[in-house]
Amino acid sequence: MWQHDEENGVKVFVTGAGGFVGPYLIRHIQSLNPDTEIHGSVYTQPENPIEHVRYTQLDLMDYEQVLSVLGNVKPDLIYHLAAQSSPGKALKAVWQTVEMNVRMQLNLLQACVDLNIKPRILIMSSGDIYAGGATNPDVMPVNEDAPLMPGNPYALSKVTQDMMGVQYYLSCQLPIIRVRPFNHTGPHQREAFVAPDFAMQIAKIEANLQEPLMRVGNLAAERDFTDVRDIVRAYVLLADKGEPGVAYNVSSNKTYSIQSLLDTLLRYTDAEITVETDPARFRPVDVPVVQGDNSRLVELTGWQPAIGFEQTLHDLLDDCRERVQKIMRSST
Repeated sequence: MWQHDEENGVKVFVTGAGGFVGPYLIRHIQSLNPDTEIHGSVYTQPENPIEHVRYTQLDLMDYEQVLSVLGNVKPDLIYHLAAQSSPGKALKAVWQTVEMNVRMQLNLLQACVDLNIKPRILIMSSGDIYAGGATNPDVMPVNEDAPLMPGNPYALSKVTQDMMGVQYYLSCQLPIIRVRPFNHTGPHQREAFVAPDFAMQIAKIEANLQEPLMRVGNLAAERDFTDVRDIVRAYVLLADKGEPGVAYNVSSNKTYSIQSLLDTLLRYTDAEITVETDPARFRPVDVPVVQGDNSRLVELTGWQPAIGFEQTLHDLLDDCRERVQKIMRSST
């Protein structure tokens, strides 16, 4: 287990602090220890800054900026969340995705080396790194020893980040913990992902901002979903107990079809909605089942998901309804 200086406390640095996962992670850290000194890097100032967080507007693609900020903060612990995280967007912006995800992490790690600091670092890989080769449901759930088979540019960038973590751990002795989260969702997630996309369509239909027609992609695919609030609990446990150099899947160890996700959301609305398949929403490589084996994480930390799939979707839909109402108020 990681030991730190209790008297002087811990300086935590969170990249992507204004994104989807960042605020959940920060609030969870604060709930455990309100006195933790938290620094958050953001590309643009957050709309809803969290109290007591020291935000820095930082372009992680700019090495000199990264070097300056880390030199000033000298964190004890880094959660590297910042990324281009949409597989769908990655298909349209291949080089931008690979360059961004690789360069941001490279700048972060190299800055630590050049500053001669060795904070514990959690880097976020993805369960997507296995998925290109997961064409046989019999191999599920996949553990951390499964072959890495990226099936899209986003997954390729995450394999590179994952292996970069190995290299800097071995060659520079940086205490890097590789985290491989599978699908996670919850309130405030962007519409670029399937659950908030469906939920936002329903919310717009209810508000008469969209015709009562939902456009969907492959409903037969099965994915491993976890609530974002459970995901950040796992991150904090791994920051404390994870072994440097080791990779950890973060997953529910359960699969849900996209059809069941849609059916659950539709049960929470009284609107009469027609569902239509849109071929443009299918991916070039869309494997039937992706399920993560979380036993390494569970055996180390005792972590278990606490929020059920249906509760997650209920909360997500309510959040999308609030977002739609905000849009309507701003347009009047």
